[in-house]
Amino acid sequence: MKYTVSEKYNTVILTFKGKAMGGPSAKDFHDEIKGLIEKGKTNVVADLSKVSFMNSAGLGIMISALTSLRNAGGDLKICGASDRIESLLIVTKLITVFDHHKKLDDAVEAFQK
Repeated sequence: MKYTVSEKYNTVILTFKGKAMGGPSAKDFHDEIKGLIEKGKTNVVADLSKVSFMNSAGLGIMISALTSLRNAGGDLKICGASDRIESLLIVTKLITVFDHHKKLDDAVEAFQK
């Protein structure tokens, strides 16, 4: 699970690329979220527009990050989910849990309101 970190308007953007399937990189991602929380950066957008595949472990990582950020007073919004990933969110009913947006700018703007 590869991702890059950037910031826009006091919002951290995690841009994922490739396959989101958990594995050893899940601990690194969890540590990244923990570090952001420690720095007081709790408004995070997960940009999934470059993710080709996500399985249940990948979803679990997103749920864990969402829970950690919400417990710290922030949120995790997702954007750019492909039709396949959006279907996965619908089937698992997680579409009602995540604040999801089609475009990155829309997700970032949602934190400004």
